Amino acid sequence: MFSIRINGKCQVKTLTIIVLLMAGANSFAGEVLCNGIQLPDVWPPNQQTIVFNLHPGLINKSAFEHMQQLKKSSTSERYDIGLAAIFSYLNMSREQCKAKIETFLSLSEQYDIPIVVQLDGEQWWQGRPDLWNWWNPAGAGYNPENRKNVEWTGWGPEHAIKIAWRNWGRQIRVLPPPNFMSPDYRKACHDEMRIMVPLVMDWYKKLPPEKKHLFIGIKLGWESAIGVNSFYYPNGNDLKDKPASNDPKTGLKANEVPGRGVKAIGYASVKTADIAHSGELLESDLAEVVARHLNDLCYLASRMKVPRDKLFTHVAGWKKEELLYDAALNKYSCPGFSFYKYAKDPADDKGAGRVIKKSDAPHWAAVEWLSGGDKQAWKNAIDRTLADPKCRYMCIYNYRPVKDNKAAMEAIQEKIGVKKR
Repeated sequence: MFSIRINGKCQVKTLTIIVLLMAGANSFAGEVLCNGIQLPDVWPPNQQTIVFNLHPGLINKSAFEHMQQLKKSSTSERYDIGLAAIFSYLNMSREQCKAKIETFLSLSEQYDIPIVVQLDGEQWWQGRPDLWNWWNPAGAGYNPENRKNVEWTGWGPEHAIKIAWRNWGRQIRVLPPPNFMSPDYRKACHDEMRIMVPLVMDWYKKLPPEKKHLFIGIKLGWESAIGVNSFYYPNGNDLKDKPASNDPKTGLKANEVPGRGVKAIGYASVKTADIAHSGELLESDLAEVVARHLNDLCYLASRMKVPRDKLFTHVAGWKKEELLYDAALNKYSCPGFSFYKYAKDPADDKGAGRVIKKSDAPHWAAVEWLSGGDKQAWKNAIDRTLADPKCRYMCIYNYRPVKDNKAAMEAIQEKIGVKKR
Protein backbone atom coordinates (compact mmCIF):
# COMPACT_ATOMS: atom_id res chain seq x y z
CA MET A 1 0.00 0.00 0.00
CA PHE A 2 1.35 3.43 -0.99
CA SER A 3 0.24 6.77 0.40
CA ILE A 4 0.17 9.21 -2.51
CA ARG A 5 -0.42 12.92 -2.09
CA ILE A 6 -2.80 14.26 -4.75
CA ASN A 7 -1.54 17.62 -5.90
CA GLY A 8 -2.10 19.05 -9.34
CA LYS A 9 1.34 20.57 -9.36
CA CYS A 10 2.93 17.18 -8.86
CA GLN A 11 1.46 15.40 -11.84
CA VAL A 12 4.02 14.20 -14.38
CA LYS A 13 2.95 14.32 -18.00
CA THR A 14 4.63 12.03 -20.50
CA LEU A 15 5.41 12.98 -24.08
CA THR A 16 6.16 10.17 -26.48
CA ILE A 17 9.18 10.81 -28.66
CA ILE A 18 9.46 8.59 -31.71
CA VAL A 19 12.99 7.38 -32.33
CA LEU A 20 13.85 5.53 -35.51
CA LEU A 21 15.31 2.13 -34.67
CA MET A 22 15.84 -0.78 -36.96
CA ALA A 23 16.02 -3.73 -34.59
CA GLY A 24 18.31 -6.44 -35.80
CA ALA A 25 19.79 -4.30 -38.57
CA ASN A 26 23.49 -3.63 -38.80
CA SER A 27 23.23 0.10 -39.46
CA PHE A 28 20.81 2.97 -39.66
CA ALA A 29 19.48 3.75 -43.11
CA GLY A 30 20.23 7.43 -43.49
CA GLU A 31 20.50 10.01 -40.72
CA VAL A 32 18.24 10.76 -37.79
CA LEU A 33 17.46 14.30 -36.71
CA CYS A 34 17.49 14.29 -32.89
CA ASN A 35 17.32 17.40 -30.69
CA GLY A 36 18.48 19.50 -33.60
CA ILE A 37 21.61 17.45 -34.41
CA GLN A 38 22.07 15.50 -37.60
CA LEU A 39 23.50 12.19 -36.41
CA PRO A 40 25.65 10.01 -38.68
CA ASP A 41 24.51 6.44 -39.28
CA VAL A 42 27.49 4.86 -37.58
CA TRP A 43 26.24 3.03 -34.50
CA PRO A 44 24.63 -0.39 -34.92
CA PRO A 45 21.35 -0.29 -32.97
CA ASN A 46 21.86 -3.78 -31.56
CA GLN A 47 25.34 -3.15 -30.10
CA GLN A 48 25.79 -3.46 -26.35
CA THR A 49 28.80 -2.46 -24.27
CA ILE A 50 30.28 -3.90 -21.08
CA VAL A 51 31.72 -0.87 -19.31
CA PHE A 52 34.10 -0.72 -16.34
CA ASN A 53 33.73 2.17 -13.90
CA LEU A 54 37.00 3.98 -13.24
CA HIS A 55 37.87 5.77 -10.03
CA PRO A 56 38.69 9.40 -10.99
CA GLY A 57 42.26 8.81 -9.84
CA LEU A 58 42.66 5.96 -12.34
CA ILE A 59 41.91 7.96 -15.48
CA ASN A 60 45.24 7.20 -17.12
CA LYS A 61 46.84 5.41 -20.03
CA SER A 62 47.16 2.13 -18.14
CA ALA A 63 43.41 1.44 -17.94
CA PHE A 64 42.87 2.39 -21.58
CA GLU A 65 45.83 0.29 -22.73
CA HIS A 66 44.37 -2.69 -20.85
CA MET A 67 41.01 -2.24 -22.58
CA GLN A 68 42.73 -1.86 -25.95
CA GLN A 69 44.63 -5.09 -25.41
CA LEU A 70 41.41 -6.94 -24.57
CA LYS A 71 39.66 -5.55 -27.64
CA LYS A 72 42.43 -6.63 -30.02
CA SER A 73 41.38 -10.24 -29.71
CA SER A 74 37.62 -9.59 -29.73
CA THR A 75 35.60 -11.19 -32.53
CA SER A 76 32.13 -10.04 -31.48
CA GLU A 77 30.28 -7.51 -33.61
CA ARG A 78 27.50 -7.12 -31.06
CA TYR A 79 29.34 -6.80 -27.75
CA ASP A 80 32.03 -4.27 -26.98
CA ILE A 81 33.91 -3.10 -23.88
CA GLY A 82 34.46 0.42 -22.60
CA LEU A 83 35.18 2.65 -19.62
CA ALA A 84 33.15 5.07 -17.51
CA ALA A 85 34.23 7.74 -15.04
CA ILE A 86 32.41 9.94 -12.55
CA PHE A 87 33.10 13.67 -12.49
CA SER A 88 31.76 15.32 -9.32
CA TYR A 89 31.60 18.89 -10.52
CA LEU A 90 30.75 20.39 -7.12
CA ASN A 91 33.65 18.60 -5.47
CA MET A 92 36.48 20.34 -7.31
CA SER A 93 37.21 23.54 -9.17
CA ARG A 94 35.70 24.04 -12.59
CA GLU A 95 39.14 23.97 -14.22
CA GLN A 96 40.02 20.72 -12.47
CA CYS A 97 36.80 19.10 -13.62
CA LYS A 98 37.27 20.29 -17.19
CA ALA A 99 40.82 19.00 -17.25
CA LYS A 100 39.77 15.56 -15.99
CA ILE A 101 37.00 15.28 -18.58
CA GLU A 102 39.29 16.45 -21.37
CA THR A 103 41.85 13.82 -20.40
CA PHE A 104 39.16 11.13 -20.38
CA LEU A 105 37.87 12.16 -23.82
CA SER A 106 41.36 12.35 -25.28
CA LEU A 107 42.30 8.88 -24.02
CA SER A 108 39.09 7.44 -25.44
CA GLU A 109 39.94 8.75 -28.89
CA GLN A 110 43.60 7.81 -28.65
CA TYR A 111 42.93 4.20 -27.65
CA ASP A 112 39.61 3.74 -29.47
CA ILE A 113 37.73 2.84 -26.26
CA PRO A 114 34.00 3.70 -25.91
CA ILE A 115 33.16 5.79 -22.85
CA VAL A 116 30.37 6.96 -20.56
CA VAL A 117 30.75 10.40 -18.96
CA GLN A 118 29.03 10.40 -15.57
CA LEU A 119 28.28 13.85 -14.13
CA ASP A 120 27.61 14.02 -10.40
CA GLY A 121 26.32 16.94 -8.37
CA GLU A 122 24.74 14.86 -5.60
CA GLN A 123 27.09 12.60 -3.68
CA TRP A 124 30.22 14.74 -3.31
CA TRP A 125 30.03 18.54 -3.04
CA GLN A 126 32.89 19.44 -0.70
CA GLY A 127 34.07 22.08 -3.16
CA ARG A 128 31.06 24.32 -2.54
CA PRO A 129 31.00 25.33 1.14
CA ASP A 130 29.26 28.49 -0.05
CA LEU A 131 26.23 26.23 -0.54
CA TRP A 132 26.34 23.95 2.52
CA ASN A 133 28.20 25.72 5.35
CA TRP A 134 25.47 27.23 7.51
CA TRP A 135 26.98 26.37 10.92
CA ASN A 136 30.69 27.25 11.04
CA PRO A 137 31.48 31.00 11.05
CA ALA A 138 35.20 30.22 10.90
CA GLY A 139 34.84 27.98 7.86
CA ALA A 140 34.90 28.83 4.17
CA GLY A 141 31.61 29.87 2.58
CA TYR A 142 29.79 30.43 5.88
CA ASN A 143 26.30 31.85 5.53
CA PRO A 144 23.39 31.08 7.88
CA GLU A 145 21.10 31.21 4.83
CA ASN A 146 22.76 28.03 3.57
CA ARG A 147 20.32 26.17 5.79
CA LYS A 148 18.01 26.42 2.77
CA ASN A 149 20.44 24.47 0.61
CA VAL A 150 20.70 21.34 2.77
CA GLU A 151 18.14 18.82 3.94
CA TRP A 152 15.96 19.10 7.05
CA THR A 153 14.40 16.69 9.53
CA GLY A 154 11.26 18.84 9.82
CA TRP A 155 9.28 21.47 7.97
CA GLY A 156 11.49 24.48 8.73
CA PRO A 157 15.15 25.60 8.43
CA GLU A 158 15.59 25.20 12.18
CA HIS A 159 15.71 21.47 11.38
CA ALA A 160 18.67 21.80 8.98
CA ILE A 161 21.29 19.06 9.32
CA LYS A 162 25.05 19.54 9.36
CA ILE A 163 26.22 15.93 9.00
CA ALA A 164 25.13 12.70 7.34
CA TRP A 165 26.35 9.12 6.97
CA ARG A 166 27.02 6.86 4.02
CA ASN A 167 27.73 3.15 3.81
CA TRP A 168 29.29 1.92 0.57
CA GLY A 169 30.94 -1.05 2.22
CA ARG A 170 31.74 0.76 5.46
CA GLN A 171 30.06 3.61 7.27
CA ILE A 172 31.61 7.06 6.87
CA ARG A 173 30.59 10.60 7.74
CA VAL A 174 29.69 12.89 4.87
CA LEU A 175 28.34 16.39 4.39
CA PRO A 176 24.61 17.01 4.71
CA PRO A 177 22.92 16.19 1.40
CA PRO A 178 21.68 19.02 -0.81
CA ASN A 179 18.13 20.25 -0.93
CA PHE A 180 17.52 19.14 -4.51
CA MET A 181 14.95 21.89 -5.02
CA SER A 182 17.00 24.79 -3.62
CA PRO A 183 17.32 27.51 -6.29
CA ASP A 184 20.96 28.11 -5.32
CA TYR A 185 21.77 24.41 -5.59
CA ARG A 186 19.99 24.07 -8.92
CA LYS A 187 21.84 27.09 -10.28
CA ALA A 188 25.15 25.60 -9.17
CA CYS A 189 24.40 22.35 -11.02
CA HIS A 190 23.23 24.21 -14.10
CA ASP A 191 26.29 26.46 -14.14
CA GLU A 192 28.67 23.50 -14.13
CA MET A 193 26.65 21.44 -16.59
CA ARG A 194 26.64 24.36 -19.02
CA ILE A 195 30.41 23.99 -19.11
CA MET A 196 30.86 20.22 -18.91
CA VAL A 197 28.11 19.02 -21.26
CA PRO A 198 29.14 21.20 -24.23
CA LEU A 199 32.73 20.11 -23.63
CA VAL A 200 31.66 16.51 -24.22
CA MET A 201 29.31 17.29 -27.10
CA ASP A 202 31.91 19.40 -28.93
CA TRP A 203 34.32 16.48 -28.68
CA TYR A 204 31.66 14.12 -30.02
CA LYS A 205 30.77 16.46 -32.86
CA LYS A 206 34.40 16.64 -33.97
CA LEU A 207 34.92 12.87 -33.97
CA PRO A 208 35.26 11.42 -37.47
CA PRO A 209 32.41 9.11 -38.53
CA GLU A 210 34.44 5.98 -37.88
CA LYS A 211 34.93 7.05 -34.25
CA LYS A 212 31.41 8.23 -33.36
CA HIS A 213 30.83 4.91 -31.62
CA LEU A 214 33.24 5.99 -28.87
CA PHE A 215 30.56 8.12 -27.22
CA ILE A 216 28.13 5.80 -25.46
CA GLY A 217 26.54 8.64 -23.55
CA ILE A 218 26.27 10.93 -20.54
CA LYS A 219 24.83 9.70 -17.27
CA LEU A 220 23.11 12.12 -14.88
CA GLY A 221 22.35 11.24 -11.27
CA TRP A 222 24.15 8.74 -9.07
CA GLU A 223 21.65 6.49 -7.34
CA SER A 224 19.55 9.64 -6.99
CA ALA A 225 17.52 9.41 -3.79
CA ILE A 226 16.87 11.18 -0.49
CA GLY A 227 17.95 9.66 2.81
CA VAL A 228 19.81 6.63 1.48
CA ASN A 229 23.36 7.37 0.36
CA SER A 230 23.40 10.33 2.75
CA PHE A 231 21.26 9.32 5.72
CA TYR A 232 20.82 10.91 9.11
CA TYR A 233 20.81 9.34 12.55
CA PRO A 234 18.48 10.81 15.21
CA ASN A 235 20.18 13.78 16.92
CA GLY A 236 22.95 13.52 14.37
CA ASN A 237 23.95 17.18 14.67
CA ASP A 238 24.96 16.53 18.29
CA LEU A 239 27.39 13.87 17.11
CA LYS A 240 29.28 16.05 14.66
CA ASP A 241 31.87 17.33 17.10
CA LYS A 242 32.29 13.99 18.85
CA PRO A 243 34.53 11.09 17.77
CA ALA A 244 33.18 9.05 14.88
CA SER A 245 33.77 5.98 17.02
CA ASN A 246 30.72 7.09 19.04
CA ASP A 247 28.44 7.08 15.99
CA PRO A 248 25.55 4.60 15.81
CA LYS A 249 26.19 1.65 13.52
CA THR A 250 22.63 0.44 12.99
CA GLY A 251 22.48 1.66 9.39
CA LEU A 252 19.39 1.63 7.21
CA LYS A 253 16.27 -0.49 7.17
CA ALA A 254 15.56 -0.17 3.48
CA ASN A 255 11.92 -1.27 3.56
CA GLU A 256 10.85 1.34 6.10
CA VAL A 257 10.19 4.32 3.83
CA PRO A 258 10.45 7.22 4.02
CA GLY A 259 12.73 7.16 7.09
CA ARG A 260 14.58 3.93 6.21
CA GLY A 261 14.91 3.07 9.91
CA VAL A 262 16.78 6.26 10.81
CA LYS A 263 15.58 9.88 10.94
CA ALA A 264 13.58 10.89 7.87
CA ILE A 265 14.93 13.77 5.80
CA GLY A 266 13.58 15.38 2.65
CA TYR A 267 11.38 18.05 4.20
CA ALA A 268 13.46 20.88 2.72
CA SER A 269 13.15 19.72 -0.88
CA VAL A 270 9.50 18.74 -0.54
CA LYS A 271 8.63 22.13 0.94
CA THR A 272 10.74 24.07 -1.56
CA ALA A 273 9.04 22.18 -4.40
CA ASP A 274 5.63 23.19 -2.97
CA ILE A 275 4.56 19.56 -2.74
CA ALA A 276 3.75 19.79 0.97
CA HIS A 277 4.36 22.18 3.86
CA SER A 278 3.13 20.21 6.85
CA GLY A 279 1.91 16.83 7.99
CA GLU A 280 3.41 13.43 7.31
CA LEU A 281 6.32 13.10 4.91
CA LEU A 282 5.37 10.50 2.29
CA GLU A 283 7.30 8.11 0.10
CA SER A 284 5.59 9.65 -2.93
CA ASP A 285 6.82 13.11 -1.92
CA LEU A 286 10.46 12.03 -2.00
CA ALA A 287 10.05 10.12 -5.26
CA GLU A 288 8.45 13.18 -6.84
CA VAL A 289 11.37 15.40 -5.79
CA VAL A 290 13.93 13.00 -7.29
CA ALA A 291 11.88 12.76 -10.50
CA ARG A 292 11.81 16.55 -10.81
CA HIS A 293 15.51 16.77 -10.04
CA LEU A 294 16.47 14.32 -12.79
CA ASN A 295 13.93 15.71 -15.24
CA ASP A 296 15.43 19.17 -14.80
CA LEU A 297 19.01 17.97 -15.36
CA CYS A 298 18.02 15.92 -18.40
CA TYR A 299 15.99 18.79 -19.87
CA LEU A 300 19.04 21.04 -19.57
CA ALA A 301 21.25 18.41 -21.23
CA SER A 302 18.76 18.02 -24.06
CA ARG A 303 18.81 21.79 -24.58
CA MET A 304 22.57 21.44 -25.00
CA LYS A 305 22.02 18.96 -27.83
CA VAL A 306 22.47 15.64 -26.03
CA PRO A 307 20.22 13.22 -27.96
CA ARG A 308 17.93 11.00 -25.96
CA ASP A 309 19.68 7.80 -26.98
CA LYS A 310 22.90 9.12 -25.41
CA LEU A 311 21.50 10.39 -22.13
CA PHE A 312 20.88 8.15 -19.11
CA THR A 313 19.52 8.64 -15.59
CA HIS A 314 20.54 6.65 -12.52
CA VAL A 315 18.25 5.54 -9.73
CA ALA A 316 18.14 2.48 -7.50
CA GLY A 317 15.60 0.67 -5.40
CA TRP A 318 16.17 -0.47 -1.83
CA LYS A 319 12.59 -1.47 -1.11
CA LYS A 320 10.88 -3.95 -3.42
CA GLU A 321 9.11 -2.09 -6.25
CA GLU A 322 9.32 1.24 -4.43
CA LEU A 323 8.04 4.43 -6.05
CA LEU A 324 11.56 5.80 -6.47
CA TYR A 325 12.16 3.57 -9.49
CA ASP A 326 9.82 5.74 -11.56
CA ALA A 327 12.05 8.79 -11.04
CA ALA A 328 14.31 7.31 -13.73
CA LEU A 329 11.68 8.14 -16.36
CA ASN A 330 11.56 11.36 -18.33
CA LYS A 331 11.09 12.30 -21.97
CA TYR A 332 14.68 13.45 -22.47
CA SER A 333 16.66 10.37 -21.44
CA CYS A 334 16.88 6.61 -21.11
CA PRO A 335 16.34 5.08 -17.64
CA GLY A 336 19.28 3.61 -15.75
CA PHE A 337 19.40 1.47 -12.61
CA SER A 338 21.78 -0.09 -10.12
CA PHE A 339 21.84 -3.88 -9.91
CA TYR A 340 23.56 -5.60 -7.01
CA LYS A 341 20.96 -7.85 -5.41
CA TYR A 342 19.50 -8.52 -8.86
CA ALA A 343 22.75 -8.56 -10.84
CA LYS A 344 22.37 -12.30 -11.42
CA ASP A 345 19.20 -11.55 -13.36
CA PRO A 346 17.91 -7.96 -13.63
CA ALA A 347 14.59 -9.35 -14.87
CA ASP A 348 13.90 -10.32 -11.25
CA ASP A 349 13.94 -6.64 -10.22
CA LYS A 350 10.23 -5.92 -10.64
CA GLY A 351 10.65 -2.23 -9.88
CA ALA A 352 13.15 -1.69 -12.68
CA GLY A 353 11.09 -3.96 -14.93
CA ARG A 354 7.99 -1.85 -14.28
CA VAL A 355 9.80 1.27 -15.42
CA ILE A 356 11.44 -0.35 -18.45
CA LYS A 357 8.03 -1.55 -19.56
CA LYS A 358 6.61 1.98 -19.23
CA SER A 359 9.50 3.65 -20.97
CA ASP A 360 9.30 4.80 -24.57
CA ALA A 361 13.04 5.53 -24.64
CA PRO A 362 15.21 3.71 -27.20
CA HIS A 363 17.35 2.15 -24.47
CA TRP A 364 17.82 1.50 -20.78
CA ALA A 365 21.04 0.64 -18.96
CA ALA A 366 22.43 -1.24 -15.97
CA VAL A 367 24.43 1.86 -15.04
CA GLU A 368 25.84 0.37 -11.82
CA TRP A 369 26.26 -3.39 -11.64
CA LEU A 370 28.28 -6.02 -9.82
CA SER A 371 27.96 -9.77 -9.64
CA GLY A 372 30.17 -12.44 -8.12
CA GLY A 373 30.97 -16.14 -8.03
CA ASP A 374 32.92 -18.32 -10.42
CA LYS A 375 33.32 -17.85 -14.16
CA GLN A 376 30.02 -19.53 -14.98
CA ALA A 377 28.17 -17.37 -12.46
CA TRP A 378 29.66 -14.23 -14.01
CA LYS A 379 28.87 -15.48 -17.52
CA ASN A 380 25.25 -16.23 -16.62
CA ALA A 381 24.80 -12.85 -14.96
CA ILE A 382 26.26 -10.96 -17.93
CA ASP A 383 24.18 -12.97 -20.40
CA ARG A 384 20.99 -12.26 -18.48
CA THR A 385 21.75 -8.56 -18.06
CA LEU A 386 22.33 -8.12 -21.78
CA ALA A 387 19.53 -10.48 -22.80
CA ASP A 388 17.31 -7.49 -23.58
CA PRO A 389 18.75 -5.82 -26.70
CA LYS A 390 17.44 -2.48 -25.42
CA CYS A 391 20.02 -2.61 -22.62
CA ARG A 392 22.58 -0.27 -24.18
CA TYR A 393 25.32 -0.87 -21.61
CA MET A 394 26.14 -2.38 -18.25
CA CYS A 395 28.67 -0.65 -16.01
CA ILE A 396 30.67 -2.90 -13.70
CA TYR A 397 31.71 -1.34 -10.38
CA ASN A 398 34.66 -1.09 -10.25
CA TYR A 399 37.54 -1.50 -12.68
CA ARG A 400 40.34 -1.91 -10.15
CA PRO A 401 39.02 -4.97 -8.25
CA VAL A 402 37.36 -6.62 -11.26
CA LYS A 403 40.41 -6.41 -13.54
CA ASP A 404 42.22 -8.72 -11.11
CA ASN A 405 39.27 -11.12 -10.82
CA LYS A 406 40.18 -14.02 -13.09
CA ALA A 407 36.68 -15.49 -13.17
CA ALA A 408 35.10 -12.15 -14.06
CA MET A 409 37.61 -11.27 -16.75
CA GLU A 410 37.41 -14.68 -18.41
CA ALA A 411 33.62 -14.41 -18.55
CA ILE A 412 33.82 -10.90 -20.02
CA GLN A 413 36.42 -11.90 -22.59
CA GLU A 414 34.29 -14.84 -23.62
CA LYS A 415 31.28 -12.53 -24.04
CA ILE A 416 33.17 -10.22 -26.41
CA GLY A 417 34.47 -13.17 -28.41
CA VAL A 418 38.06 -13.45 -27.24
CA LYS A 419 39.24 -16.93 -28.16
CA LYS A 420 41.45 -18.91 -25.80
CA ARG A 421 44.91 -19.62 -27.14
